[in-house]
Amino acid sequence: MLNKFLLLIFKGLITILPLALTVYLLYWLTTSIESTLSPYFSSSFYFPGLGIVTTLLALAGIGIVVNAYIVRSILEYSDRFMERLPLVKTLYGAIQDAVHLFKASKEKEVRKPVTVEVSPDVHVVGFVTNVEVASKLFPEQEKVPVYLPLSYQIGGYTLYVPKDKITELDIDVETAMRIAVTGGSSIQSSNTTSKPS
Repeated sequence: MLNKFLLLIFKGLITILPLALTVYLLYWLTTSIESTLSPYFSSSFYFPGLGIVTTLLALAGIGIVVNAYIVRSILEYSDRFMERLPLVKTLYGAIQDAVHLFKASKEKEVRKPVTVEVSPDVHVVGFVTNVEVASKLFPEQEKVPVYLPLSYQIGGYTLYVPKDKITELDIDVETAMRIAVTGGSSIQSSNTTSKPS
């Protein structure tokens, strides 16, 4: 009887945990931004949510000015500086790689979810990245760069594989990433199909 009761508690926990953690993280982020920025506003001018509005406007402003030459130069210098610092460069590089994976791109080939046949009848989920790099590294070979994220952690590695070894997936990038980093444990099989590349 006790075991059944504990099992029910466990089922209830794993059911509500994703929603509860998401709500908590959003609440924590919102309150952190508000508590950090509220002292900088006059009490007569401040209203709840002003910190969030200010942050969103600031991010939009950064998005506008980031294309300016001087700003790009500063960012490139910052990247080079961070990549020289021991320990910091490892964390910074991993986060930067993860952000670049999701960054919107005008190139159709970038971020395409695929499966890679790493050995006969063994496949892993990955993402096609910059095909121009592969053509420079392996001229006259139809190699394709495929980024393979590691499950349950930030990071991964890139394989340069023959084009006939990959199969394009008929799913969006976010679903493919969830499959890759969680081992597919949270995705229903009906959500995924594949087609030859």
